[in-house]
Amino acid sequence: MTRPTRIYCDRDALLHNLNIIKQCAPNQQIMAMVKANAYGCGVEVVVPILDKKVTSFGVASLEEALAIRHLDVNSPCVLLQGVFSPEEYVVAAKANFQCVIHHPLQLSWLVNNRLAEPLRIWVKVDTGMHRLGFLESEIASVLAALRDCPWVSSDIGLMTHFACADEVNNLTNKAQLHSFNRLTFTDLKLTRSLANSAAILSMPDSHADMVRPGIMLYGVSPFPNQTGKALGLRPVMHFLSEITAIHHYPADFPIGYGATWSSKKPSIIGVVPVGYADGYPRHIRPHTPIWVNGVQTEIVGRISMDMLSVDLTNHPDAKIGSPIELWGDNIPVEVIAESAGTIGYELLTKITKRGRNTTLMDEMNS
Repeated sequence: MTRPTRIYCDRDALLHNLNIIKQCAPNQQIMAMVKANAYGCGVEVVVPILDKKVTSFGVASLEEALAIRHLDVNSPCVLLQGVFSPEEYVVAAKANFQCVIHHPLQLSWLVNNRLAEPLRIWVKVDTGMHRLGFLESEIASVLAALRDCPWVSSDIGLMTHFACADEVNNLTNKAQLHSFNRLTFTDLKLTRSLANSAAILSMPDSHADMVRPGIMLYGVSPFPNQTGKALGLRPVMHFLSEITAIHHYPADFPIGYGATWSSKKPSIIGVVPVGYADGYPRHIRPHTPIWVNGVQTEIVGRISMDMLSVDLTNHPDAKIGSPIELWGDNIPVEVIAESAGTIGYELLTKITKRGRNTTLMDEMNS
């Protein structure tokens, strides 16, 4: 018997979410964020589905972009943190990747090392995030240097990133948008990009030429205290397992490490082979929900490395082999994230190699 804990990815949900993005930003190009292994869903699953349906793919590094090329996908890839050495420019240009520059050292590497192929560049502007990017006052000179460089493509992009886009009507968002919009260069056509998932949904005046959906593409809400389902999105990642053991215990019987939970009455306890070594968060609150055989119950005791326990007392029909959903259609990942004191982004990207065992949902149902 194969250990039943695995990730299933829903192709139709991914395309549904992409359609929502296109409805929100009907006239914009789309750079789909597939960094961090497509937010844990797997680039080998996500990228072929989205190929030719989006303008480009956003990644964090050259290695992530090369992983996409190994899938025999030739769509543009944008290195959002740019290069980490001058030698990476040579590889990027040869593979027809696009590079963000956000620091004078990256600009110096670029203009002082001739490339055999033209390279498309995006300039990152620090409008208020104060993490990466050139200041507004530096942009004109950066663009001039790029325009004078023979191996830089004339199609230069300009981008920024919102610090508080998940806080609707935050004044920082408005200040950043205003700062970015002040950058006008009539002698140079620039492709502009500002909007992440939260801005796509709540700031239509920030959509510009290209939007950059990330978490919403995978069916998860970018806003606190709200689920993707409430936004019309569908979860792409389904974290599933099965019950592999069932025990009947008397009242006042402690369960798991530290004896942190004890039965208040005679109880039926199921064991599920999933734990923090698979990516399920250890530090969840008591009464965290779990979906068992079509009904909701709760997790009891501590999450251990390889398994967790669930209360089946009110669900006596559950048996060994009954299906479990850790998160997905019935238990939103946002609910588990809130219970663990974190965000959905972290849970999706922390699924481990052992836990993922990824399969497309339509393959599961065939």
